[in-house]
Amino acid sequence: MAWDTARTKQLLLDAAVEEFAECGADGARIARIATRAGINKERIYQYFGNKEQLFAAVLASELEKIAAAVPLTADQAGDLGDYAGRVFDYHRRHPHFVRLLAWEGLQCSDRIAAEGERTDHYAEKIAAVARAQRDGALTDAVEAGQLVHAVIALAASWFTLPQLTRMLVPALTDAAPDSQRQALVTVVRHLTRS
Repeated sequence: MAWDTARTKQLLLDAAVEEFAECGADGARIARIATRAGINKERIYQYFGNKEQLFAAVLASELEKIAAAVPLTADQAGDLGDYAGRVFDYHRRHPHFVRLLAWEGLQCSDRIAAEGERTDHYAEKIAAVARAQRDGALTDAVEAGQLVHAVIALAASWFTLPQLTRMLVPALTDAAPDSQRQALVTVVRHLTRS
């Protein structure tokens, strides 16, 4: 019987997502990933090289998923509140993703996975926002890249900094996620209004 390489790689990636989201790049263990996947750990080295390369592969895979699920086209850029809400929804459905990004920032800031491709992807978002600014749909008081950064950071903060929600807006701490989402959308629309 032939070995199903694609299936094995996917099982390892899925197990690695869980392990890296829970423990970060530094705390994750190859043996635990292999055990979660039910695959011999030698396959990880064969397919991905080492733990750092596996973390990079996990991030690349997860970034492709969010890019496909939450686009920001030139037509959509005029309403960054809507975009923030869609990013919030993605994080709510996929809480591991924002944890992976947080771990990357905390532990791997000097070795960003797929940095060139990611920079190119963000450049497209920045260009869309800049166009919306030129068209008068968004404020031009803030540079387009700063707006994109702020929106992404604001959306992620609901999941990475829940303690701030508890201290700053306690009424939203135990509120339904839809209320938190609406608060985010309202703030972003207010901050980006032209």
